[in-house]
Amino acid sequence: VQLVESGGGSVQAGGSLRLSCAASGWAVTSACLGWFRQAPGKEREGVAVADKKGIMTYADSVKGRFTISRDNAQNTVSLVMNSLKPEDTALYYCVADLVWCTVVPGADQKFDYWGQGTQVTVS
Repeated sequence: VQLVESGGGSVQAGGSLRLSCAASGWAVTSACLGWFRQAPGKEREGVAVADKKGIMTYADSVKGRFTISRDNAQNTVSLVMNSLKPEDTALYYCVADLVWCTVVPGADQKFDYWGQGTQVTVS
């Protein structure tokens, strides 16, 4: 199983970025796919997840600004981030799991598969 993120970068506050993640090694149609992030000095936190039925869950801090989408035919999941704030600065990870699909605190311990991360910096 491999998750490869792309699309990170630097942007000014109020700007937008799109993250993409390609999954390979197994069919992901039955898995929860999503995004977590970790800012310097902080714990990892859930950002958004989409289950196999396409039901999406967002952290309160990103609701109305971020949109997650998944393409089961392409085995990809994307995150469109609008109205970015400096506090969105973090290393963003693509995640997958066959059982769990949540962004509650501590959920990072539940996800089995992680990408290498892509940096998002908002100034």
